[in-house]
Amino acid sequence: MDYFLGIDTSTTSSKALLIDSNGEVIAVASSPHTLQTPKPLWSEQNPLEWWDAVSASIKSVLEKAGVSGERVVAVGLTGQMHGLVLLDKAGNVLRPAILWNDQRTQSQCDEIHRRIGKEKFIQITGNVALTGFTAPKILWVQENEPEVYAKAKHVLLPKDYIRLKLTGEYAMDKADGAGTVLFDLKLRNWSAEVLSALGIDAAWMPRTFEGTEFTGHITEEAAALTGLKVGTPIAAGGGDQAAQAVGVGAVEAGIVGLTVGTSGVIFATTPSALIEPEGRLHAFCHAVPGMWHFMGVMLSAAGSLQWYRDTLAPDVSFDDLAKEAESAPAGCEGLLFLPYLSGERTPYPDPLARGSFIGLTLRHTRAHMTRAVLDGVAFGLKDSFTLIQNAGLGEITQVRASGGGTKGALWRQILASVLEAELVTVNTSEGAAFGAALLAGVGAGAWADVPTACKETVRITGQTLPDDEQMKVYRKMYPIYQDLYPTLKSSFAKLSST
Repeated sequence: MDYFLGIDTSTTSSKALLIDSNGEVIAVASSPHTLQTPKPLWSEQNPLEWWDAVSASIKSVLEKAGVSGERVVAVGLTGQMHGLVLLDKAGNVLRPAILWNDQRTQSQCDEIHRRIGKEKFIQITGNVALTGFTAPKILWVQENEPEVYAKAKHVLLPKDYIRLKLTGEYAMDKADGAGTVLFDLKLRNWSAEVLSALGIDAAWMPRTFEGTEFTGHITEEAAALTGLKVGTPIAAGGGDQAAQAVGVGAVEAGIVGLTVGTSGVIFATTPSALIEPEGRLHAFCHAVPGMWHFMGVMLSAAGSLQWYRDTLAPDVSFDDLAKEAESAPAGCEGLLFLPYLSGERTPYPDPLARGSFIGLTLRHTRAHMTRAVLDGVAFGLKDSFTLIQNAGLGEITQVRASGGGTKGALWRQILASVLEAELVTVNTSEGAAFGAALLAGVGAGAWADVPTACKETVRITGQTLPDDEQMKVYRKMYPIYQDLYPTLKSSFAKLSST
C-alpha cells in the first residue's frame, strides 16, 4: 500500500495527515504554534517554530499509523496564506514572519494603488491591495526596517519555508503566488510590471509550480529529523483555502466550497481568470492545474458565535444555545446582527467596521439574539455568494460545507435557506491537509488528475435543502441587512476614533 502525506502549517498549529492510496485517512497529528502581537494590530510568528512543529508532527503521525517513512510516496504542502517570510542569501530568517491577519500596512496598500493605479492593479492581480496580503508587508519592511530589507534575498510564504527546510529548494505554488498580489493572474506567474513599480527585486521571488508538480526532494538532514525517506518528492500544494477546496471536492465550476470556521470563506472554482470589476472578491490561481478561483472572506463567522457565547452566555453550551434558537422564527421578528466584530474584508474591506444588533425590542429573548447571530453570519456569507453569482461564474449547483460552524443542523438549515442552494457535508473533516495529500498523490500518479482524485475519495455524507417558508422571510430581511453597513459606515469610523 502506498501512502501520501499532507502537511498544513496553519496559524495555530502544524498538522500532518497520512492517507493511503484509496484516500482513507490513516492518522493525524498536530503540534501547536504560539502567536506574537508586539504592537496593536500586529501579528507575527517565528518560522523556526513552524519547522519544529512540522518535524514533530511528521514523526508523530508515522508512529501513530505504524507506517515507515520508506512507504510514503509523496508529500503535499499547505498552510496559512499571505504571510511574509524574509530570508537572507543563506536562507536565514531575518525577522519574525508577518502574518495574514496583521493590519499594520494600510498606508502601504494606499501607496501600491497610487503607484500602479487601483483599476490597473485589479486588472493585473485580480485584487485590490489589502493589509492582509504579502506585497504591502514587503513595502512596510522596506520603509520601517531598512537594515532588514538591505539583507533580504528571498521571499517565501509560511508553507514554502517548510518546503525549504524539507528540500533545500526555494519554490512556491501558483495559488499562493497569486495570493501575494505580486502575480499576473492571467499569466499565472510573477508580474514584472508590479514588481518593478514596487521596487521589489524579481530575483527574490521563487520559481512557481502548479499544485501537483514536484518541487524538490527530502534531504538527508530533513529525513533524520522527520523519519521520512531521503529523496521523497514534495508537491507544490496550495494555500490553505485552495487545498481546502480540493479536500472537499470543490474543484469544478458550479460546486462552491463554504467554510465556517473562526472566519468564513466562500470559494468558487473558475475555468478562466475571472475578475470582479471592483476587486470586492479575491481572484487567485487554483491549486488545480490550469484553474482559477474566486474567494470571498468574512473575518468573524463562527468567531461571532464564539464571542456571543463567551460574552453573554458563558455557562451555556453551544448545543443548548442552538436548541433555544430553534424556538425563534426565521428573521427573529425584526432583529438583525452585523458580524463585523473584527472589521470586515468581503464585500467591505473595512478594518473599522463594528458588530451590531439592530432592531432590539422588549419582546426579544436570548433565543432571538442567538438566532440573529446565526442569521447575520449567513447574510454576510451571502454577500460573497451573490458577488460570485454576478461575476460571470454561471449556475451554482451545490455548496460543500465544512468547518465547525456547519456541524449544527440549525445553522446548516439557515445557510441553505439564505443562500437558496443545496448544502452538503462530506466525509473529509481535515480539508486542507487532506487536499494537500491528494495533490501529492496526483503528482505521484495515484490518480489521473485532481477532479478524479476528489471523485474517488470525497463522499457526500449529508444534505440540507432550502426551506421555502424560511426563504420567503430571508428574501425580505437580506436587503435590509445590505442597507445597514453603508448607513453605519461613517458612524463606525467615528466610534473607532474616540
